[in-house]
Amino acid sequence: MVPLSLLRVFEAAARTGSFRAASAALNVTPSAVSHAVRKLEHALGIPLFERDTRQVRLTYEGEVLMRHVGRAFEDLRRGMDAISARAPKLLRLHCAPSFAAQWLTPRLKDFVRGNPGIDVRLAAGVDYTRFTADEFDADIVYGPPRQGGLVVVPLGEETITPMCAPEMAGLIETPADLLDLPLIQSDSKQVQWIDWFAANGIEAVPRIGGRFDRSFLALSAAVEGMGIALESTRLAEKELASGRLIAPLAGRSKSIDYVGHNLVYPRHTQPRHPLRAFSDWLATELRLQPRTVDGSL
Repeated sequence: MVPLSLLRVFEAAARTGSFRAASAALNVTPSAVSHAVRKLEHALGIPLFERDTRQVRLTYEGEVLMRHVGRAFEDLRRGMDAISARAPKLLRLHCAPSFAAQWLTPRLKDFVRGNPGIDVRLAAGVDYTRFTADEFDADIVYGPPRQGGLVVVPLGEETITPMCAPEMAGLIETPADLLDLPLIQSDSKQVQWIDWFAANGIEAVPRIGGRFDRSFLALSAAVEGMGIALESTRLAEKELASGRLIAPLAGRSKSIDYVGHNLVYPRHTQPRHPLRAFSDWLATELRLQPRTVDGSL
């Protein structure tokens, strides 16, 4: 059995790379840090640091131990924050990259202003969070979630329609005109060009002029005049409002409406106040009925 206090000193020394810096962080003397580390090494029967007159470096065994100890102290911190009334009211969000970049991040300042006691931490990634390490409170995912045990809140319908830079808009009067122009494809999109052409009664195989794996990249390419993107008007709100992109066939073709994004969180977890506040704000921003997002929160 190794006292937790020794592991705490080891973690600080390993993280800072210095016994002196660890002593300042822990408010003890450098000799107390050195003594604690030697006591831990003696208990484990292995050296954890290589020492010289100027610095200390982790041994291989020390690096292995630090990986586990570092994660353990981080888990302890999260647990304390989760139950402590004095801890910051954290909202830990994971989000699909394009939704985060194009829609959520530009609006977060409004949420923070309206909820000054909540500290938002946002991470974006293509891998859905598994909620196994209590790292996130909720995830905004693209498409249906890939695991069970979640509350799934649809974030309303999005409209998919062709968009292009203003200089290309004059070349487009009918859906068939797109067959002669470079088309931009978002590989991860649920709705593809072939689906849109079929909805508009065209069976020809479209000519793809560029492929991107994220919607925000496809929209950026369209702004630069690379071709026509088939994207969500929700994700392209800024570009459409500023005139950098135009939907040339709006009202002259059949758009595709679908539910692209969902807010999900673990069913077995009692949602905390920050998530309740965020879900209410999300419902207002998306003009949804509050009960649609709030559900059982």
